[in-house]
Amino acid sequence: MTEAVAIRLAAILATVALGWIAARAGWLGRGAAGRDTTAADLLGKAAFHLFVPALLFRTMVRLDLSTMPWRLLAAYFVPAVAFTLLVYAWQRRRRPARAAEAATRSVAIVYGNGVQLGIPMAAALFGEAGLALHVALVSMHGLVLLTLLTVLVESDLARASGGRTHWQTLRSTVRSTVLHPVMLPVLLGLAYQLTGLGLHPVLDQTLQGLGSAVVPLCLVLIGVSLAAYGVQGSLWGAVQVALLKLLALPALVLLVAHQGFGLQGMPLAVLVMMAGLPVGSNALIFAQRYQVLQAESASAIVISTVAFAATSTLWLAVLGASGLLSG
Repeated sequence: MTEAVAIRLAAILATVALGWIAARAGWLGRGAAGRDTTAADLLGKAAFHLFVPALLFRTMVRLDLSTMPWRLLAAYFVPAVAFTLLVYAWQRRRRPARAAEAATRSVAIVYGNGVQLGIPMAAALFGEAGLALHVALVSMHGLVLLTLLTVLVESDLARASGGRTHWQTLRSTVRSTVLHPVMLPVLLGLAYQLTGLGLHPVLDQTLQGLGSAVVPLCLVLIGVSLAAYGVQGSLWGAVQVALLKLLALPALVLLVAHQGFGLQGMPLAVLVMMAGLPVGSNALIFAQRYQVLQAESASAIVISTVAFAATSTLWLAVLGASGLLSG
């Protein structure tokens, strides 16, 4: 692990700790120290309905589809989507108590911290060329995985409402998915991008300001959620999520990208390290949105972020020992 990545890891954990301290000290409301979830719910709603949509819309508007490395993207998202569906099916078979649990836990297992940790990692390990590939992956990360997971969770909720025909369930799923705070800005951003029109400077600066607040807001939210919900009863589940995210997903991406798509060298390493990133903050945002697994999601983010110091070194060693890193 490079010094730059280690510093970023420490900064992430320090920001999470500040959120926990703020909640326990009652700075966000006197009830926070007594496990009052009001502050966590408020921050979660602000992130989900305001800051994240601004970031997603601006990202989609600025996305240049003509320059995307489509073979590299396929080598990553084919195994990632397959893994998502496999994990989701496994969670559904466990018959969760609440309809949104299966998809919400799947978000944590497949969606990584591609921005605040992934970008400095790619820059430090692979230089400008590797960073460009990583940014391409990040730009499609939300579009592909969040779209899929949003459809899954909304379809589960539509089925759970009961008393509906298949057509009514499908119509409810489509409507809820399109109007979802994650999907709507993505779709609108892509539609606007296809027009070829640029953003007005005032709108662009507004969206940029809101989007830049996503990272610190979500990190503080993790700490606040840990203070509000605690970890009792969620620790083993969080460990399982972290292990699947840090070990199982990168192993599958390595296998499919190398054997199925013939990648090796730096492009393969970028994909494996992207897959091996710790659980991203979108896991907690989804949990807050659907009021399920909040404690587990927050714990999984912290546990996987700490463990990433070891697992990132492990995957670099695997790539180096197999000769794929220099191939």
